[in-house]
Amino acid sequence: MLCVIGDLVEDIVVWLPESLNYGADTPSRIVRTRGGSASNVAVFAATVARNETNQAPSSRLIAQVGDDRLGDQLIGALRDAGVDPCVVRGGRTGSIVVIVSPDGERTMLTDRAASTQLQQAPEKWFESVSLLHVPAYSLFSEPLATAARSCIATAHDKNIPVSIDASSASLIKEFGVNKFRELIHQLRPKIFFCNTDEAEILNLTTQPLDLDIVVIKAGARPTTLIENNVVKTIEVEPVGEIIDTTGAGDAFAAGFLTKFGENNLDTYICVLAGHQLAARVLRSPGATMDAQ
Repeated sequence: MLCVIGDLVEDIVVWLPESLNYGADTPSRIVRTRGGSASNVAVFAATVARNETNQAPSSRLIAQVGDDRLGDQLIGALRDAGVDPCVVRGGRTGSIVVIVSPDGERTMLTDRAASTQLQQAPEKWFESVSLLHVPAYSLFSEPLATAARSCIATAHDKNIPVSIDASSASLIKEFGVNKFRELIHQLRPKIFFCNTDEAEILNLTTQPLDLDIVVIKAGARPTTLIENNVVKTIEVEPVGEIIDTTGAGDAFAAGFLTKFGENNLDTYICVLAGHQLAARVLRSPGATMDAQ
């Protein structure tokens, strides 16, 4: 079972048909969905596993969510998707407003609220776990960051492979590039995901990370796979009409890790699985696979 630790929030996705009219009305399309990078990965992985085996739950999310009606709704959405929600209740449920401009560029207004307040995860939540995934969002804010590092230590003690996604170039810069690189060195993930912006800010070209597997996503351009210092480039199949890029990176991680759990010897196939799942999300509104 894939286990993910991190955020469970509401995504409020706003599509702008034209430039924002500051100080005036701008007609828009607005969709509310379950969101958060960690919950996205868990839901996408569960969806794939459910389609293939028809068993549930097939992934797990460790998180904190508000003790409110919105939190109830988000937990219900996880269960409906086949995710085992191991959650602490307390505080106010967070929301992220994703503004999608006419050219497809996304701007996110984040209020993570309770999602950063997780203090610890009981060891029993690691029962049946075969992979642990940690978005770096979970490493930037306390007390969640301490809880996430503790979960990674538990995974290492149990010989559970760990993957980390760099998540955000701007947050890495704010956190400190050298400090983040040192943190990754200390946490020793088997798999490290990043995109080209994150790879650039981390200076991976001149200072590669000494990890087993590094995957650098580049949108529609070829993905770079570095495994045991061997570099491969893998083409991305064209995606037709792209509706929304929200959650595509999370879908890639879910597709890669789901396949990795089945056959961790062939990472090329894992990358292809990541591309296929990301394509489904690109054709759907918000962080969903519900093509419109």
